Amino acid sequence: MTEDKALWERDPGAWNAYLADGNARQARKRVSADVLIRDQHGRILLVDPRYKPHWDLPGGMAEANEPPNETARRELSEELGLHVQPGRMLCVDWHAPRGPWDDLLNFIFDGGVLNDAQIAALRLADGELRAFEFCDQSQARERLHPGAWPRVAAAHAALATGQAPYLHEGHAL
Repeated sequence: MTEDKALWERDPGAWNAYLADGNARQARKRVSADVLIRDQHGRILLVDPRYKPHWDLPGGMAEANEPPNETARRELSEELGLHVQPGRMLCVDWHAPRGPWDDLLNFIFDGGVLNDAQIAALRLADGELRAFEFCDQSQARERLHPGAWPRVAAAHAALATGQAPYLHEGHAL
């Protein structure tokens, strides 16, 4: 064996300790995942969370080491009793630190179009939500936080373009 052999080859335990130390010091990102769901009339499903003043897309915060698409699937099941696998990613939006919050990566996935039976089966499942409603774009813009509308509009546009934009605070770079 030569002395110039890399650390990962010479001492796998030391290599793993080196990686663990780096991992402990690197920045962590908050991650949320939402789902753009429509009805057969093209209206967008919005939810009214009890813990904040504005309506939002269904979804929520990722748990530790949870993939964003799995976060979206889990949140739909927990909050609305809806069991669908989210489709393709429609956009990613980076949010700067604000108040007590660190920065955030928000993913929006395509939730597809629900049929009448799926809509009739929706229910407020876990107490986090006051209500849900399908809204046209004008209603959605009024109900969403002003900072949320640009990302929802970008996700909606991605349905037609097939291009998933990377956004900063809702705006394309």
